[in-house]
Amino acid sequence: MSTTDTGDRRVQFDFEIDFANGGGIQGQGFRLDIDGDDISDTDLAEYIVRDLRLLMVGETRIRNKSIVEERHKRAAAAAPVNASAAGRTHIDLSHTVQDGMITYPGLPAPVISDVVSREASREHYAPGTEFHIGSIQLCANTGTYLDSPFHRYADGIDLAGLPLERLADLDAVVVDVTGMAGRAVDRQQLLPYDVEGRAVLVHTGWARHWGTEAYFHDHPFLTADAAALLVESGAALVGIDSLNIDDTSTGERPVHSALLAADVPVCEHLTNLDRLPADGFRFSAVPVKVRGMGTFPVRAFASLG
Repeated sequence: MSTTDTGDRRVQFDFEIDFANGGGIQGQGFRLDIDGDDISDTDLAEYIVRDLRLLMVGETRIRNKSIVEERHKRAAAAAPVNASAAGRTHIDLSHTVQDGMITYPGLPAPVISDVVSREASREHYAPGTEFHIGSIQLCANTGTYLDSPFHRYADGIDLAGLPLERLADLDAVVVDVTGMAGRAVDRQQLLPYDVEGRAVLVHTGWARHWGTEAYFHDHPFLTADAAALLVESGAALVGIDSLNIDDTSTGERPVHSALLAADVPVCEHLTNLDRLPADGFRFSAVPVKVRGMGTFPVRAFASLG
C-alpha cells in the first residue's frame, strides 16, 4: 500500500475477525489506502490483520466491500533505526546438552566421556599442572540445533557453506502464539509481523515440557501456508521452541521443504523465548563449520540493548 499524487483509491468495508485463542472483533465502514483500482478479499483480510497488528488471528471475513475515489491518508513509514551494539545483554535460548539426554524419540542420546582425564594428564605435565580432554558421541539433531538446506536437499548448502550473515547478529522478532487453540500456527498468526530480513522466533510455550514425555507428543507446528508466507516475505531464519517446526503425525515436512528450499535456516528446540521482547533485539545461532552435514547443535542466544 502506498500513496500517489493522483488517482488515489481507498477501499471501504466491514470485517469480522475470530481469534485463535477465543473471542473476536468487528469493524464497520473501515477505509484503507490501496494501490490500483481494486483489492481481493483475501489480500484485504491479510492487510487489515497486518495494519492493526492483530495477534492470534483465526478467520477473517470481509463484508460490504466497495472502492471509493479518495486521496490516500498516510505518509510513508520512517525507516527503522538499528540499535547500538554497545552495552548489550545476552539471553541464552539453548537447552543444555547432557550425557544420555533424548532430544527426539528414536535418535541416539549423546555419550560424553574422557579422552584424557585430569588424573591421567598429571603423568605428562609438571607438578600442579593438569588438563581435561573430553569426547562426545553426538547425533546431529541433539539439543537446540540448526538445519541447513543440505538437511533436506542433497544439493543444498551444508553447514560449512552457510553464510554467517544468515546465522549471526540477525535483527529478530518473536511471534507469540502462546494460549492459542489447537496446535497449528497458520499464515494468519504471522501477518501482523514484519519479518523481512529478520530471524522469526515462534514462541509456543512448548519448551516448558522439555525433559518430560509430554514434549514428544502433540507439539505445536507451522503450516505449509505459514511457511509460504515466511518465504514470500523474506524471512532470514525461522526458529521454534517446539519438538519440530513441522507436524510429525505424517511423513510430510512442508515447512522444512519450503524454508530450506529458499535457503532459510531452521532452528528447533529453542527455549526462554518468554524472556524476550517482541522485537528490538538480535539473534545468533551458529553451528560448527562441518562439510557434508546438514544439522548441528548451536548455542542460540539473543542480544538486547
